[in-house]
Amino acid sequence: MSVPIFRLDCDIEKDILMKVLTVAAALAAILATAGPAEAIAATAHNVVLVHGAFADKSSWDKVAVLLRKKGFKVTEVDNPLTSLEDDVAATRKVLTAQQGATVLVGHSWGGVVIGEAGDDPKVKSLVYVAAFAPDKGESVQSLSANGPPPEGAKAVRPDAKGFLSIDPAAFTHVFAADVPVEEAARMANSQLPISGAAFAAPATVAAWHLKPTYYAISANDLMLPPQAEALFAQRMKAVTVTLQSSHASAVAHPEAVAALIEKAAKGQ
Repeated sequence: MSVPIFRLDCDIEKDILMKVLTVAAALAAILATAGPAEAIAATAHNVVLVHGAFADKSSWDKVAVLLRKKGFKVTEVDNPLTSLEDDVAATRKVLTAQQGATVLVGHSWGGVVIGEAGDDPKVKSLVYVAAFAPDKGESVQSLSANGPPPEGAKAVRPDAKGFLSIDPAAFTHVFAADVPVEEAARMANSQLPISGAAFAAPATVAAWHLKPTYYAISANDLMLPPQAEALFAQRMKAVTVTLQSSHASAVAHPEAVAALIEKAAKGQ
């Protein structure tokens, strides 16, 4: 009688073992498939940087260098500043070229642009750096009408074609007070004028309703009042840091700005 019983036990054990191995193999296959997707969802490896008015894409260079050293693929958008529509188109073109999850970052006027373009499914999160963050129907012009003009607004000059720039003599003080003088002078001379009509264009999308948001307030900003920046951040329920910086925080404090972008990439 012992032989049949022994064989029965072996058959049961063999059956259990085969089931365990089958389940283990299935789990391994699921994990192998889910792992990379979960990694992409957890960390965005692409960063797209959108410059603001009175600047060009080189204003992001210091931040870009730091992020690339961390392993991020970084692209700086070359905004034409001819209209909101044109800047959004330039940003969407860059987003189309990204492979995988992306952090979209905007400085100053660039905040309006990323609010429009940030509904792209590749965009994991939005980072605003001393930036406007309009809701649908709001414009820079309408938001600016809600309070007294900042000191920097007095230094803005229109040209014959309706494009605006900052008086180079005032640029360092109102835009880049904590940037080395020679570097600020180069920024003043390379600044790109923006169409005045762009400031009147109302937002048609407010992607910050859809995506996690992060905000770096510039506490010493003379172009966009820090109080307004704080209100934008509060309204968006953004993860917020406050930098003791001028409006040019990405130039003056690149380490802090890069750290916030990295935090957004990791979803922290």
